[in-house]
Amino acid sequence: MAFYLDRPAGFTFTAGQFIDLSLPNLSTSDPEGQTRSLTLASAPSEQKLMVATRLRNTPFKRMLAEMPLGTTIDLEGPFGQFTLPSDDSRTIALLAGGIGITPFFRMLGPLTRSGAKERTCLHGFSFWEC
Repeated sequence: MAFYLDRPAGFTFTAGQFIDLSLPNLSTSDPEGQTRSLTLASAPSEQKLMVATRLRNTPFKRMLAEMPLGTTIDLEGPFGQFTLPSDDSRTIALLAGGIGITPFFRMLGPLTRSGAKERTCLHGFSFWEC
């Protein structure tokens, strides 16, 4: 599930970084707390911030999914150094599973524009049978 947030004034980030979202008015106690770290899936140049998450059945995720548009939430960050190296001559391998692919969404654009001569793209998915 993807969520779009208004970008705070002066907020800058690099593809691969994450933010902490807090819901201080969480109505039901969540054993995982009222804050989640979520990777920014939007491009640094976009007006809105986008985060994506698995929609698990926790009080935090339910409240996030059910909040009315315009609800104010707490945002901190950006955090993290899982970003592309400035040396674009290096070989880069990106490997992820499930929602872990989120940071790669906006890393792929700069990689394709870098002029690298070799590219290998692997796409995988998994499923569970219960």
